[in-house]
Amino acid sequence: MGHRYIGSKSKILDVVIDKIGTLVPERSHITDLMTGTATVAIELRKKNYQVTANDLMTYSYHHAVTGLKLDSIPLFEGASDFISSKISAKDFGNNLSNYEKIILALNNSEPLKGYFWNELSPSGTPKNTENPRSYYSSENAAKIDGIRLNIAKMYSQNQLTDNEYSLLLHDVIMGTNDIANIAGTYGHHMSKLVGRAKTPLNLYTSKLLLKDDSERHEVKQGYAEEISKEISCDLCYIDPPYMKRQYAANYHVLETLARGDEPEAIGVSGLRPWRDQYSNFCTKTKIRDSFREIFTNMDCNNFLISYSEDGLLNLEDFKELLTPFGDVYIDEFVHKRFKSNGSSLNNNLTEYLIHLSK
Repeated sequence: MGHRYIGSKSKILDVVIDKIGTLVPERSHITDLMTGTATVAIELRKKNYQVTANDLMTYSYHHAVTGLKLDSIPLFEGASDFISSKISAKDFGNNLSNYEKIILALNNSEPLKGYFWNELSPSGTPKNTENPRSYYSSENAAKIDGIRLNIAKMYSQNQLTDNEYSLLLHDVIMGTNDIANIAGTYGHHMSKLVGRAKTPLNLYTSKLLLKDDSERHEVKQGYAEEISKEISCDLCYIDPPYMKRQYAANYHVLETLARGDEPEAIGVSGLRPWRDQYSNFCTKTKIRDSFREIFTNMDCNNFLISYSEDGLLNLEDFKELLTPFGDVYIDEFVHKRFKSNGSSLNNNLTEYLIHLSK
């Protein structure tokens, strides 16, 4: 299944990339300032652009590292003891890479009644609410806890490189996404386990983009308003949140997987403390000042912004915001919107690509 993510540009990727191609030449330096799943950043790398990817969320950081910073399949040389402790040669033969072997080994992790089992499964005893939460089946939550423990141990003992660590966390996020008991986001869980949530968790290797160019690309993590001050590039692509829903709250489970921590799980939904990742782009009273800060301080003359009819600002308000900074050009198109189960929203969504030329 892969990403289940509000605003993912996978369905309009060709439109975005084609537009960028009309604005700057191949091998130009592009910043993907709010990279999310890193879908656009990875496609830009495929097209031979130099890419800087940034996001506030830790899971986005690991997605971007996996997509931009690998030249070859990681060797996982430091993990040989763990691999041999979980699988034997007869299980895989001689034709598998160490990457394939470590995924098999992680799938053989011993289940553990840890944080995910206690806080996010039907069998758990959460600390801050009477009723258990059902983000994952009890069996899958215990499996996640076992896998998390093994990855954390290897990383703390310097048995994984930083890139290998990011890749494994990316794989855990992708694998657990497939069996999460949610309707659309992780803002809340389903009351009863649905079919896919009953499927046993099974990690799988990712299809990697391997090019001898990783030194050209950079991955950052931080607020767009601050990171933009550090970057000089030919074009900045911005895919901001369109609505009031904070990504840090709606994807708190993925953030916990990415950070490898055990935060206090608050309330019925089990939200992690997330105010340290609060985005002004989800607030109508603050979004304008944040955009102005980026346009004013970033060393870049071309900005391409994805926006939508669902956005906090309507199209005329957006044009009014941009006009003092330069010339504004707008492309409009329609595509199928992301919807949670049972949503009453229309299937079609009008999307805009807004080019600001300073």
